[in-house]
Amino acid sequence: MDTQILVIEDDEAVRQTLKDVLELQGYQVTTAMNGGEGLQKLKEMASKPCLVLLDLMMPNVNGWQFLDGQRNDPQLNNIPVIICSAYTESAKAVNPAAVIEKPVQLQHLLWTVKTLSA
Repeated sequence: MDTQILVIEDDEAVRQTLKDVLELQGYQVTTAMNGGEGLQKLKEMASKPCLVLLDLMMPNVNGWQFLDGQRNDPQLNNIPVIICSAYTESAKAVNPAAVIEKPVQLQHLLWTVKTLSA
């Protein structure tokens, strides 16, 4: 499997766990600490990821600001975004591909990722 995923999460432990779990499933994972870094990495990636896992509440550039930047860029706006957040109602309001409530249930995450990356 040569499927790339971008994980944007400010909590280092959560970010690393998501990376490890996804890599064990055969995904190639790039990580970012906030939305600004995520947008920069997304623009720099040679092959665009099949999806983005996004936290909403982050310092500097938050998830909402990331989505604004991504959705206003014609080269990036077709990449599905899964929001991982404790704020599920706020997450649903921005119409992502999926919402996964924190704390993340790994089986649900993997099923959602597999479904959207197929």
